[in-house]
Amino acid sequence: MASIVGHCALGATLGKLLLPERRYWPYWVLAAACAFLPDADVIGFKFHVAYASLWGHRGLSHSLLAAVLVATVFTAFSRWRWPAGPPLGRLWLLLFLATASHGVLDAMTTGGEGVAFFSPFDTKRYFLGLRPIAVSPIGVKNFVGAWATRVLRSEAQWVLLPCALLLLGQRIFRARHIV
Repeated sequence: MASIVGHCALGATLGKLLLPERRYWPYWVLAAACAFLPDADVIGFKFHVAYASLWGHRGLSHSLLAAVLVATVFTAFSRWRWPAGPPLGRLWLLLFLATASHGVLDAMTTGGEGVAFFSPFDTKRYFLGLRPIAVSPIGVKNFVGAWATRVLRSEAQWVLLPCALLLLGQRIFRARHIV
């Protein structure tokens, strides 16, 4: 998997790109949380859930169906809790893309067993053709030393830098097109 750093950075970036007004910053945080949420499936290791099972790591929780459900539930809750929030369609799209981005980043890593994007309908695990992100160890205690450095270095290059460039591009575009 990619680390929490890469997942959350991409989610927050998507939030800023899709809901650029500063008043929507709580939704940037929500998007960051949605981008990391699929890794809640690691709790299954404590209960001896097999990695490759439907409920295993990178299984159903990393699927596009899960992203649809997360986006739908959080959008509905958000509208109920904060009626003056952003447009529903844009918020739903943000939360869907943020949650789905998790599987995309994981499918770009150098390890694991792939991502079950189409679970539960198709449990095959997939990787993308481009896999430059060093796989992160599972568990905070394991995220230390040379391995953590290698992961953070690859995420800086393949996730953080592109996110920064997108945000810079948005800033330049908005500065030139706002009257």
